[in-house]
Amino acid sequence: KLVSGVLNCKWDAVGGQTEDVKTNYTVMVQHESGTYRSKTTFLNKTMVDLGFFPHFMHFDVWVVADNLLGTVESEHLKQDANEFVKTDPPSKVTAFPEELFPNCLLIKWEHPIEDVRIKLTYQIRYCESGSHTWSYIPLGDTDKVITSFRLQNLQPNSAYVIQMRCRNREGNSGPWSNWSANETKTTPEDRPRSKPDLWQLSGGDRGEEVQIICKDPKHANGRITSFGLILYNKNGPLEQEIIPADQSQNSSESRVTLLKNISLADKQFVRVCVNANNSKGTSPEACLILVRSSGIVCVSLSEQTTVEKLKVWTQEGQMFVEWKRPNNTAVSEYVVEWARHGKTDWQRENKTTTRTAIKGSLEKFVRYNVSVYVIQSGRVWKLVHKEAYLEQGAPEQGPTINKSYPAYDNAHLVWDEIPLDKRRGFITNYNISYRKENEAPKSIRVAANNTSYTLTELLGNTKYEVWISASTVAGSKSSNPHSFTTLRYAPGTIEGIVVGVSLGFLFFVLMALLLCFLKKDVLKENFWPQIPNPGESTIGNWSPDYPPKEETPKENCVSGVSVLDVGVCEVKLGFEEDKTSLSLKKGKYLSEEHSSGIGGSSCMSSPRQSVSDSDEGPDLADSTASTVQYSSVVASSGYKGQTPSSHSQHSIFSRSESTQPLLDSEEHPDVSLQEGCRQVQPPPRPSLFTGAENQNSMESDDFRLLGVEQHDFCPLREDTELTTEPDSLSADTESGAVSSYMPQLGGYRPQ
Repeated sequence: KLVSGVLNCKWDAVGGQTEDVKTNYTVMVQHESGTYRSKTTFLNKTMVDLGFFPHFMHFDVWVVADNLLGTVESEHLKQDANEFVKTDPPSKVTAFPEELFPNCLLIKWEHPIEDVRIKLTYQIRYCESGSHTWSYIPLGDTDKVITSFRLQNLQPNSAYVIQMRCRNREGNSGPWSNWSANETKTTPEDRPRSKPDLWQLSGGDRGEEVQIICKDPKHANGRITSFGLILYNKNGPLEQEIIPADQSQNSSESRVTLLKNISLADKQFVRVCVNANNSKGTSPEACLILVRSSGIVCVSLSEQTTVEKLKVWTQEGQMFVEWKRPNNTAVSEYVVEWARHGKTDWQRENKTTTRTAIKGSLEKFVRYNVSVYVIQSGRVWKLVHKEAYLEQGAPEQGPTINKSYPAYDNAHLVWDEIPLDKRRGFITNYNISYRKENEAPKSIRVAANNTSYTLTELLGNTKYEVWISASTVAGSKSSNPHSFTTLRYAPGTIEGIVVGVSLGFLFFVLMALLLCFLKKDVLKENFWPQIPNPGESTIGNWSPDYPPKEETPKENCVSGVSVLDVGVCEVKLGFEEDKTSLSLKKGKYLSEEHSSGIGGSSCMSSPRQSVSDSDEGPDLADSTASTVQYSSVVASSGYKGQTPSSHSQHSIFSRSESTQPLLDSEEHPDVSLQEGCRQVQPPPRPSLFTGAENQNSMESDDFRLLGVEQHDFCPLREDTELTTEPDSLSADTESGAVSSYMPQLGGYRPQ
């Protein structure tokens, strides 16, 4: 292969350049055969055509710059012509794995130019597939004329990427060629050189169920096909089992295999040992000790052997963990564990490490539970943990209001938390917004640990719209609006009204009953007025000149009253028989006085009038009070058929007080006599008189003859005890001299 005769030149412009004053550049090349120049250009690079390349000659190269202000030359570059040559990269670079050397690769290539023209030196670099960290072979190992090289200290069963370049070996000052194309080869398999990464996950309510899991050995040196599990107790091996590896996962480095579920309910101590197998052999064993003490399963719990002051933070797309070393110095290593959505991963750190970055693949907006365990002689001691996000964002959805309990002036809201995979960060607070129709909303800030709140100071019978937003450090998201209507009445209002009305009605009834009980006499007088019984009147036995005779007291209540219904003709006959012994003097006597005390009536406090036979009956009857005095003056001759007493020469004045109004025959006797004669005597009415049973049959017959109408009533109680002469009353009744009260002869006598 020949070297091209075109020399490519490039330089850096010095000083300010303007468009108004442009600078022209020209490259000058001089050697023993002559001087060559490039075309003038305004750029900072150009080419010089030498025709053919002069090997083993000295070149003198410089740049001339000129403009309107003058001309200037650059420094002169004087070198051997071969030092200006940039060759092509090595060709046909190939790597070969060797079964006898699982940690080596043999590389072969060809020279890009003949050695007689330029002697070259080579540079080799390599890295594991997927890595961007290159490893370089020292130049002293390749500074010779060679076409092959063996890469050593590689990982078995690992893919490597190899590149090469070259330059003039003399002077080591010539430009390097470009890197060759990638050559990728995988080293042969070898038996695993490291232990499997054994770990445990506690389960059950009391941690009695333990899951044994593991990852492939870090230096598996091949594809792991199975795991060997052996369980030991204090007496020796318990069981042994070969567990096939999960071949569905492509990456063996991140593959996690569930080996066995172990119940420690009936075991105090279990030692678990696991090895990994591939096509070339078996790895060393990894062991884990599980201890159950005091009936509670613990993976070797201890308050002293635990890390302190765990801190988790993110920086530049990485999550860092820092902790304080426990007081117990016998620490073998630490295990940093991170879990999310049931997926768990972990990494081991040296016993001197107190700060590290999580090397696993972490996702944004996902919550991780980061824990740090202390490992001491194969035992797992107490952990500490914290939750963290690699990066936080606004929630993907808002809270869901599932229930509302409106009252009269408040409403209780209950909402569901946002699902963990949709939070995208730590919820810092909730913001409740609510409003009435056509009004600005009001907001209330609620702590992040609450999922319910009671809105207060609301209006009754009002419709409200409410929504809740959840916030993180990166933003917030609102829920869908929720509507509710407050109650028309506060709880207990209707019940209070009913109870109040009922109590009021009951109180009214009780007070009415109490009032009736206390005022029973007044009510009795108003609703059942007492009408005096004329049958018990003492007018026939009373005279102002003679004291009344003592009468046997009767009962206060008289069962009946007899009202005389006497025909006018009968009255005439009675009058004619008495004409010889009684002279009546017609006249008008009107006497107004207060209660006379006859009979001791306590209700005769208003003025009363005594009315006898008078022509002014109607007018006087209209003007009299409700109580009318009945008075009669009996002649000294006595009643018909009776023997005159020793005091017959004196007239007897009798008076009775009654609340019964006057009969027409009593107020207008003349008219009654005239009308009565024209009337036919009515048939006798049935007796309603319920008087005492000791009245004789003659008295009853006389009353029936006179047309007595009987009424039941209770007379007013008199202040003085009523005295009645039964024999006298009976004699008067038998004589048949009962008639209307006669006009008074000479007015009232002094009482």
